[in-house]
Amino acid sequence: MTRERLWLYDTTLRDGQQTQGVQFSLKEKRQIAEMLDGLGLDYVEGGWPGANPTDSAFFDEAPALSHATFAAFGMTKRAGRSAANDDVLAAVLNAGTRAICLVGKTHDFHVTAALGVTLEENRENIRESVRHLVAEGRETLFDAEHFFDGFAANRDYALACLHEAHAAGARWIVLCDTNGGTLPQDIASAVAAVIESGIPGERLGIHTHDDTGMAVAGTLAAVEAGVRQIQGTLNGLGERCGNANLTSLIPTLLLKPSYAERFETGVPPEALPGITRISRKLDDILNRVPAKTAPYVGGSAFAHKAGLHASAILKDPSTYEHVEPELVGNERIVPMSNQAGQSNLRRRLLEAGIEVEKGDPRLAEILDEVKRREDVGYAFDTAQASFELLARRTLGGMPNFFEIERYRVIVERRRGAGGRMECHSEAVVVLSIGGETTLSVSESMGPEGSDQGPVNALSKALAKDLGPYQPLIEDMRLVDFKVRITGGGVEAVTRVIIDSADDQGRRWSTVGVSPNIVDASFEALCDAVRWKLAQEGATTMAGLAAE
Repeated sequence: MTRERLWLYDTTLRDGQQTQGVQFSLKEKRQIAEMLDGLGLDYVEGGWPGANPTDSAFFDEAPALSHATFAAFGMTKRAGRSAANDDVLAAVLNAGTRAICLVGKTHDFHVTAALGVTLEENRENIRESVRHLVAEGRETLFDAEHFFDGFAANRDYALACLHEAHAAGARWIVLCDTNGGTLPQDIASAVAAVIESGIPGERLGIHTHDDTGMAVAGTLAAVEAGVRQIQGTLNGLGERCGNANLTSLIPTLLLKPSYAERFETGVPPEALPGITRISRKLDDILNRVPAKTAPYVGGSAFAHKAGLHASAILKDPSTYEHVEPELVGNERIVPMSNQAGQSNLRRRLLEAGIEVEKGDPRLAEILDEVKRREDVGYAFDTAQASFELLARRTLGGMPNFFEIERYRVIVERRRGAGGRMECHSEAVVVLSIGGETTLSVSESMGPEGSDQGPVNALSKALAKDLGPYQPLIEDMRLVDFKVRITGGGVEAVTRVIIDSADDQGRRWSTVGVSPNIVDASFEALCDAVRWKLAQEGATTMAGLAAE
């Protein structure tokens, strides 16, 4: 059966940049554009030429895309001047991209209240702007801003605006749910009305926002109704609650039979396993923690905590998974917690490369230790590396790389250069490695409010001199730090979860618990280093000497 083509248009670099707290550098925009191109996106929108220096520089030195069409974004001409003499329109044309997306009003209220022009003047602006770009040989898209709200308020006028763009030669007319409040069924009925009015679905696109949490559902409803271009962003970035999430839409289109059997996209199946890596790379660029519950790509997307679930997963993963995690480059996780049974435990151990026979009494010992520790504040379902270390110690397969003899941290707040208050931390760590004692000192300082502090100083001191193990941890870094107070009053304890990563693409979590936040942090730091050494195949000092 011949499948219909769906075209994927990414607007991460423009609409995604409107996310609160997000501002891409020129280098980051290039990096993201190349990632999108490699994934197989049909269009990559670079931004609005002339809107800011970064976007202007980005178009001046456009990335060399091998697959995607590079697009610029702008707005229709202003009333009272011709398209050829509109400087904003000229700036978009001068960017030199193959495609240009113009935004224009289709809601009569916005035309009169926001633009302050007549309804006829707005239609002329749309018509003449699109006609001008088409005459210049550019593939032209018309973003029908506030279309669905406009359709609900004044159906005839909203449709008339679309037909102006269509008649002027726009390749794509993109229906925008700008406020994000339109429900999927209403999107579908409006799309059906547009097609019935004479604009074919192969000329229509959909652009949704997630203000009701239904941007993906609204997009799929539009596809079912007939649109053939999908606009969205990586990780659902975007203004307010974000845009339709391409990292959810793309796997759905490629893996779910109801779409995969009817449609094809520019994303080849062999590229799909890279989508988790791309999603997390974007978060890394933005210095954001990846959303664990994100569909398909989240760290918890294929996590099975309940013992009953894990038992079934051990027999057949399809019992509790709608797709195989490997298809999207993710992995299955069976976390440990006080809800765990032996099925969870054996599965988790197998994933760590540890095989234990069913009924082995040591399994009960591990479970008892997990439950005992969680009773005093530990949480192993979010600290898989610490659980693995605990299991290996119980099973007798964990080398003793080093022992902590003592540590000390001094924190001082003082006035520094320029009269600014600075926090100065000094850490001393004394280790025993193979009977040899090492002492490391490290400092951490910075202006008030920076991330410099006692945990940073401890981390640097711990990693400063690990003797023969030092080369194995050079690429290790701390990427996230979470603190939670458990209990209350004088019995309250602090739980610290630390996420670490290395240059080999590994990311792992460790936990520490203590009434003292620094002590809890140091426990988690030590576990992070020990897990890294175990993964690198390090042995005890005696083993190193034998080698």
